[in-house]
Amino acid sequence: MANLIVDEKDQRFLLNEVLEVEGLCETEQYADFSKEMFDMILTEAQKLAENEIFPTLVESDRVGCKLEDGQVYVPECFRTPYKLFCEGGWNAMSFSPEVGGQGIPLSVRTAAHEWFSHNFSFMAYPGTAEGAAHLIEVYGTEEQKTKYMEKMIAGEWGGTMVLTEPGAGSDVGNLSTKAVRQEDGTYLIQGSKIFITAGDSDLVDNIIHPVLARIEGHPMGTKGISIFLVPKYLVNDDGSLGRRNDFEIAKIEEKMGIHGSATCAMNFGDNGDCYAELLGEEMQGMKVMFQMMNEARIGVGLQGFASASIAYLHALQYAKERMQGSSIMEFKNPDAPRVPIIEHPDVRRMLLWMKSNTESMRAMGYYCAYLFDLAHTAGNDDDREKWLGLTEVLTPILKAYCSDVAFRVTETAIQVYGGYGFCSEYPVEQFLRDEKIASLYEGANGIQAMDLVARKLGMNKGAHFMNLLGEMNNTVAKAKGVESLKDLAEDVEGAIGALADMAMFFAKCGKEGKFLVPLGNSYPFLMMMGKVVSAWLLLWEAVVAAEKLDGDGDGASDTAFYQGKVAGARYFIKHVLPEIDGTIRAIKSEDMTIMEIPDEGFAS
Repeated sequence: MANLIVDEKDQRFLLNEVLEVEGLCETEQYADFSKEMFDMILTEAQKLAENEIFPTLVESDRVGCKLEDGQVYVPECFRTPYKLFCEGGWNAMSFSPEVGGQGIPLSVRTAAHEWFSHNFSFMAYPGTAEGAAHLIEVYGTEEQKTKYMEKMIAGEWGGTMVLTEPGAGSDVGNLSTKAVRQEDGTYLIQGSKIFITAGDSDLVDNIIHPVLARIEGHPMGTKGISIFLVPKYLVNDDGSLGRRNDFEIAKIEEKMGIHGSATCAMNFGDNGDCYAELLGEEMQGMKVMFQMMNEARIGVGLQGFASASIAYLHALQYAKERMQGSSIMEFKNPDAPRVPIIEHPDVRRMLLWMKSNTESMRAMGYYCAYLFDLAHTAGNDDDREKWLGLTEVLTPILKAYCSDVAFRVTETAIQVYGGYGFCSEYPVEQFLRDEKIASLYEGANGIQAMDLVARKLGMNKGAHFMNLLGEMNNTVAKAKGVESLKDLAEDVEGAIGALADMAMFFAKCGKEGKFLVPLGNSYPFLMMMGKVVSAWLLLWEAVVAAEKLDGDGDGASDTAFYQGKVAGARYFIKHVLPEIDGTIRAIKSEDMTIMEIPDEGFAS
């Protein structure tokens, strides 16, 4: 096995044979690129990941971050990889060349960043800076872009997303941080925030914090929220750094995982002198925030399948090397030779479950990124709206489904290792600890589910959802033309129909005033929809693989790979997809025990 981070063959298969991203090079926006350049980018990403970023995974977990005299110090092992990461322009891939970026398609950027995202503790620092810089690019004034963006994109300065408060986590509208308007048009911020990813570090000279706050006198709730830029060090007119701003890092949170990422509690304006600049317009904070949140949610999906990938590949290698038990055909023979555990049926079941789920999540992530590329290159507004509409529907699924299923993949990797997997001398227990956070931040998964059911299904009068069903059915039609895939096509077609029927059932419940039925079942529905989308994407891959198998192969290696793609699709569609039947039956029962049980009934 070439590496234990990403299956590079699956990655190239998705980009080149399924999505056919080379076609983007025929557009005006990406005319300067070629398939060879995309391949070179991925090769260099692999080298950086294998040689520099992966080796810091265990050390950063054990060393962690420390806070001394108000300054956070990250694990020393991050210093060289961060320098190489920034020098290579990996943090500037998706920015336009006009602002110092490379203008690379998001699908290729996503594939490159999958190599790095197994180590989220490391990626937290450039990742949050990239998101903050995107906000300034879209909503900042020319002065703010000049002052902050260039150095953030270059990796010299960092950035964060400062939203959460002790009393206002998911309930953002209840925040208490206030902004006091000054005569010169700036503001003074006062309040406390918690759970701030990469809240401080010694990797950069300055950090620009986008902070949600309410201007004094503005209404309560989300309507009255604005967003502000709060630099760690004020920036002078000549670009040099001025005084330290009036906020402090109160502590670094002690967490279950991602110990190398400084998750900070921060107090702003204890001395009444925390300088801030309005970003965008007053009371538009939620609008601005949601751009960053949606980018972050897609990033969480990427973190999910990257974690699943490294867990699966480690488990697969272990299963091939660990000798235990005899062949199932010789279990009665005490003298039978020991065999690798990959020969045991239950281990093979776990590995194929991990493989099919990991590859379907990767396909979902790359497909979502590719939709943004299609929107960016669309020749008319209708096409652009269609592609962006599909991302609206898929984003909560990518975030929630992938983070939860990826956690299960890391858990199953531990199961493959057996007792050794529970021990810290093997890496899989860290994969599980580091991945768990993904279901919690950037909007807990239950909130993603309510967003899907209450908003996304009905967006544009349901047109976005219907367009997604149309894309799925197009694949089914192609699969029906492949003899070996006809039964799979019929299964997926039935699941698509069931998904559409469930959406209609929810609409009917809404008209009848039974709002608790869709809301109370929003999470099971999201997971159901995630399985249908995954089955569709695996079927799409199987169609491409079957065509390759019917043609002239490039050797035994390619034949085995394509056979593996078909087998993964068949396993998922026959063994995982049927789980939606139970979900449908449960939802349509309209049972509301979750609301009817008295609070005291949970425990006396």
